[in-house]
Amino acid sequence: MLLELSIRHLAVVEQVRLTFHNGFHVLTGETGAGKSIIIDALSLIAGGRGSAELVRYGCDKAEIEAMFEMEPGHPVWQVLEKVGITASADEHLIIRREISAQGKSVSRINGQLVNLATLKETGEWLVNIHGQHEHQSLMKAERHIEWLDLFGGRPLAEAKARYAESYAAYRKLKRQAEEMLETARQALQMQDLYRFQAEEIAAAGLKAGEEEWLMEEKRKLGNAEKLFDNINEAYETLYGGGQGLEAIGRMTQRLQEVAAYDSKMLEPLLEQLQTAFYQLEDVSFQLRDYREGIEFNPSRLDEIENRLDLISSLRRKYGATTTEILAYLDKIQKELALIENKDEELRKLQEQAERELTVLQGHALKLSALRRDAAGRLGEAIERELKDLHMERTRFAVQIERTKDPEGPEIEGQAVRLLPGGIDQVEFLISANPGEPLRPLSKIASGGEMSRIMLAMKAIFAKVDRIPVLVFDEVDTGVSGRAAQAIAEKLSALSQDCQVFSITHLPQVACMADAHFLIKKEVEGERTFTRVEDLTEEGRIQELARMLGGVEVTSTTRHHAQEMIRLAELKKAAG
Repeated sequence: MLLELSIRHLAVVEQVRLTFHNGFHVLTGETGAGKSIIIDALSLIAGGRGSAELVRYGCDKAEIEAMFEMEPGHPVWQVLEKVGITASADEHLIIRREISAQGKSVSRINGQLVNLATLKETGEWLVNIHGQHEHQSLMKAERHIEWLDLFGGRPLAEAKARYAESYAAYRKLKRQAEEMLETARQALQMQDLYRFQAEEIAAAGLKAGEEEWLMEEKRKLGNAEKLFDNINEAYETLYGGGQGLEAIGRMTQRLQEVAAYDSKMLEPLLEQLQTAFYQLEDVSFQLRDYREGIEFNPSRLDEIENRLDLISSLRRKYGATTTEILAYLDKIQKELALIENKDEELRKLQEQAERELTVLQGHALKLSALRRDAAGRLGEAIERELKDLHMERTRFAVQIERTKDPEGPEIEGQAVRLLPGGIDQVEFLISANPGEPLRPLSKIASGGEMSRIMLAMKAIFAKVDRIPVLVFDEVDTGVSGRAAQAIAEKLSALSQDCQVFSITHLPQVACMADAHFLIKKEVEGERTFTRVEDLTEEGRIQELARMLGGVEVTSTTRHHAQEMIRLAELKKAAG
């Protein structure tokens, strides 16, 4: 509920701090005293539009601050958690809004800056303001389905959740199938390109690393003559007559002949020389074998040149190396497989979508049936409330129609449009007088009738929408007598479920209040001020007497006021 409201420099209000309690609060005062400013302040707290004109003349800014007490599980905390605001230990929610003389607005919730969208979303869970000529959420036909679903309770909420889950799955499958169908032509064009590329690469018969060893072979074949000449010369130098190994052999023989004379010094040298001889002999044999294996093959060289040219051509198109070219081949072969299987995949997706559509249609019918059941109960409940408000002959109905779409799927022989919330369009209809047809709620012209209809609906939905503060701005305008008394009793009864505020000019309504605030305008010097007074019992009697008798309060009007308050207390005590 709303605990405190502080207002500074808003219109003609200099500074006001009000404390509220549970129950029914009324605000009264002369016409033009500034009663609507209190409503304006609550509207700003709830995210309403602010402007520089609301700032008191000569002041830098207007400031409004409200403190609410909210239970931890209230939906408003889920809204605030999205911006990092969690429930406090005492469950207090403090909203502050400032509007500068330049029209700029700053909003804070529990000290944290929030944008206007967040403030408005938060305010929708805190305060519902109804003015005589305003179309609040209950007057907007597009919101009626939400109210009906709220009234339907848990069974309807669960059915709606099952439908929403199936709807999301169906839309996902449909979207995937549509995307696949849209890309079919492009896929066919790519198929021809991929097939050509795959055939070209496959025809080349590439092997990973092939280019490297071809280049190696090319170098050998291109330099075969030079290789032969140099290897042959090296071999002849080592193994030719009188050179190389033959000379080392003679040296070895000489050392053997004298090694015994100085074995300590000469035998190690002899051993090293013998080792060198055998190693050089082995090298000479390998040089001979290599020389004999040198290939002089101009045709093979031409073949390698052509092969390298082919690989170079493929590299320019498909990759920097043979390994990359083969990787690209693998990729496009997979793409080809996908393209070639696209029709099959599309068929599977379409079949899955059809199966999910069948499931979705079942959920839609169950949801629609629950709504129709709730619609009947809601109509009866509203008519009972209207009867209490002396509108016994008023008929109320909830019209439910299928959303039509000639291209949509058929449900029970009718082509419908599947929407995220179901297949139903909901609108509240009313007939205020016997013989008149049911008409949309928004078409009701009489202010008095509209006030009582709205009050009846608020009495029903206050039990389900969990909005803690209801504000009625002259909801009793256009009514009097028994109807006024009925409205007063209904407002009082409604305050058992939530905190109710009402601006009123009717003493029948004011006497039923649990708290009574008097709004009055005063002039000091050359400035106008609006004051708000929380009336004591004596103050209430005086104000009711004024409302009954006008400017002059007499003993008769005072006695009448006292009697009205006494009877109101008895009425509230009796429940």
